Amino acid sequence: MDNVDELEKMCQTIIALDPKMRSARLINNRGHLTAGGMKDGLLSLEAQKQDEMMFMELALRVRMRHEFDAEFGEVHFSMSYRDKVIVMSFPLNNDDVLLLSCEKDIDFGKLPFKVLKIIEPLKKSPMKTF
Repeated sequence: MDNVDELEKMCQTIIALDPKMRSARLINNRGHLTAGGMKDGLLSLEAQKQDEMMFMELALRVRMRHEFDAEFGEVHFSMSYRDKVIVMSFPLNNDDVLLLSCEKDIDFGKLPFKVLKIIEPLKKSPMKTF
């Protein structure tokens, strides 16, 4: 990934997109946090040890999604609508990933496309349909 300070700024820009954002974290392809974190004043819903497990599982899932790229095209983002939060992941270069969490009442029809524009320099092939 790029310069950590630049990545931290990018995470803060993404968190500032909407007051209902909870976190923006950049995870490397081995499942380690490289930049970002929770929005100031908010606590994570999971313990730090759970974070580490979630990051490693997410890194593996991002790599596994390449399995169907030839048939369906590249994954640009994935979203999970959960009981407590919405979680979105955005694959980046080198199988790194941007992981977002937000409140359930956020406009999840628009937010991912705003994020894709911000992270475009970190993606191997930009999405051409937004």
